[in-house]
Amino acid sequence: MDSIKEMLEAAVASGEMAGAATIVWRQGKLMQATCAGWRDIEAKLPVQSDTIFRIASASKPITAALAMLLLEEGRFGLNDPITRWAPEFSHMRVLRDPDGRLDESVPANRAPTFNDLLTHRSGITYGEFHRGPIAIAFAEKLGGSIDTAVAPDDWIAALASLPLIDQPGEAFHYGHSTDLLGLLISRMEGVPLGEVFDRRVFRPLGMKDTGFIVPKDKWHRRAALYGFDCEGTLIRRECVPGGHALPERPEDMRFESGGQGLWSTADDYLAFARIFVEGGMSNGTRLLSRQSLALMTSNQLTREQRAKSTMFGQRIFASGHGYGMGVAVVLEPEMADPLRCRGGIGTVGWPGAYGGWWQADPNDKSVLIFLAHNLVELQQLAKGIGLGIWDAISRFQSLGSGRSDS
Repeated sequence: MDSIKEMLEAAVASGEMAGAATIVWRQGKLMQATCAGWRDIEAKLPVQSDTIFRIASASKPITAALAMLLLEEGRFGLNDPITRWAPEFSHMRVLRDPDGRLDESVPANRAPTFNDLLTHRSGITYGEFHRGPIAIAFAEKLGGSIDTAVAPDDWIAALASLPLIDQPGEAFHYGHSTDLLGLLISRMEGVPLGEVFDRRVFRPLGMKDTGFIVPKDKWHRRAALYGFDCEGTLIRRECVPGGHALPERPEDMRFESGGQGLWSTADDYLAFARIFVEGGMSNGTRLLSRQSLALMTSNQLTREQRAKSTMFGQRIFASGHGYGMGVAVVLEPEMADPLRCRGGIGTVGWPGAYGGWWQADPNDKSVLIFLAHNLVELQQLAKGIGLGIWDAISRFQSLGSGRSDS
């Protein structure tokens, strides 16, 4: 698959990205593993197979899979109100207008459930998705989305003190649902989320380089953070867009974002993604039962919810995809957008905002992975800056899947 290498090198040469690591896995065999460009341009350090990237929202499927493990063990029920583990959410209110005044609200019809958290139908949002008072309140009470000095219990209480933007169960609203889910798992287990991940997911699957913090002895393997200036020229960044994370995360920081806080490598993410094509197993290790995997990868949205749910102003589930638990699911292959995932019916994936992307297609038992750093501000995206890497991902998806349009 020399065409993948050529495409990646062309994207690097044109300034669309600093570098990337990719994998094509099919029928139990590594078909391709290609690295291109630089993990550190200034130091002339190339991207290698063990380069560690921020994977942003590609963290969400891992948190969802961990939750499914606990569901199997009877630690909670899908329709259980989360108030058993988070009584702070016992008396929630819902904004009349998502961008309206915070005191203009009505009582929630019910408490959010674990199902709501897993499917982003809890009514919880990201503050930055709004222009009204809720945006300011989220920033003031919660701090950074990835790195924040707010301790987990205080963060849960602060989130519960803010109104929801919709009634629980009504519609898909992308937001902090997965972060809350991760913190509730931590409460159940009585230890930090990272420790639960390490014991239940990372060590069993051999994911030795995945975590919320990169140990100092691995710093030389981290990909530096790259984005763009106002003219669209590739530049090095000191921190992520929106101040979501600090330039260097303190080792004693207690908050851990199950929604977007993980670092990982292409090899590690492959070890996780293989569960979607190996019936809940990866390299002989069972993570989930077939029943749990089937539930996680089945569309959970109603026809009306698919039609109305929006993200970044687009109706992302109106055609092509539905949403399971932590992953998008291909329902109509001919209309599926490759930037979420594109393959046969049942193909799953969920990308990360910083340039990470993956999909797993159980039909041909393939996994495609693309990791890069592409840290772009929302207002830059609106101007068309930083979109080149998503074109590279789309081309990689076509080349890696062997589609005729490649």
